[in-house]
Amino acid sequence: MSTSPPFVWKNLPAAALQQKPDLVREWDRLNAARGDLPFLSAEALITALDIFGEGRERLLVGQQAHVTVAMFILVPLGKFRWRTFQPSQIPLGAWVAEAGLAPDDIARSLSRGPLGFCLSLSVTQLDSRFTPRGEDASDSQATDYIETGWIDLTGSFEEYWSARGKNLRQNMRKQRNKLAAEGITGRMRTLTRSEEIAPAIERYGELESSGWKAAKGTAIHRDNAQGRFYGRLLGAAARHGQAVIYEYMFDDRVVASNLCLQRKSTLVVLKTTYDDSIQSYSPAFLLCQDEMEQLYREKGIDRLEYYGRLMDWHTKWTENKRPIYHLTVYRWPLVKQLAEWRRLHMSQPSIKEGHVTST
Repeated sequence: MSTSPPFVWKNLPAAALQQKPDLVREWDRLNAARGDLPFLSAEALITALDIFGEGRERLLVGQQAHVTVAMFILVPLGKFRWRTFQPSQIPLGAWVAEAGLAPDDIARSLSRGPLGFCLSLSVTQLDSRFTPRGEDASDSQATDYIETGWIDLTGSFEEYWSARGKNLRQNMRKQRNKLAAEGITGRMRTLTRSEEIAPAIERYGELESSGWKAAKGTAIHRDNAQGRFYGRLLGAAARHGQAVIYEYMFDDRVVASNLCLQRKSTLVVLKTTYDDSIQSYSPAFLLCQDEMEQLYREKGIDRLEYYGRLMDWHTKWTENKRPIYHLTVYRWPLVKQLAEWRRLHMSQPSIKEGHVTST
């Protein structure tokens, strides 16, 4: 039985995070205590709320012994259910807490107090690096989301590169030789200044808008919500020296781009794109190689995080992977049992008039 002080909660409109500087300071202090992730800064979440929020989001501020120890941005899901604010542009759920606090204990306190009658609370996209996945309890359930990859920058670039697959190394060498033979100058440039961000976001959007993401409606464009979000996020980060955009050029033409945030010695790759009309080269891989070589040379970064879903191309650059998962806490064990029964029932094929159909 826990002997820690009980949580005392304040239930505020999420807009309070923007309106009250003391809440910003507390949010950033707790973020620093649990990973210090640049995309979970108060400034980043304020931007996400402004662009992707629906106005129903709530800011829950939890204290123990008059000290703020947890803060969650939550959104209602129909009747009696809540989850963390989770736009797709933010890799993890919108919450921060003291490092020693377990999210299931915090969620239990939330669901049985300040949210009113709450049957379930889902904390989305937890990083197992900072919040290791524990055993399910009678009233809680963790579910897989994705695996993600990262690179530890140890040793030298030569050691790192020699550990890559033979096919990758040969392919990169052949591509660079071909560029030279065709008289194309391939080079990477690094953009960090505030005035460089907006034009780089626009160029990124032009690359995405000319490819398959445009057809799916998921491309960044300077006039859509995604474009506004990344422009504001990276523009603000650049003022603190925490934004980096890498572009790969064929002569004066941008053919690949990575949008990144840097916090201390960690670089987070938020988005990557390339000109998919180029069939005889791999601009994204050429960019990755030059980026890694520069990071090793500068020695300011010791960890590169992808945070997106681990894809086959990631595995050519790293063997490291770890899970990102969801956690749901139910008001009573019976509610969990009913939810499991419903998921099982919905996943089973049903037989109708001699035919098997999916429900």
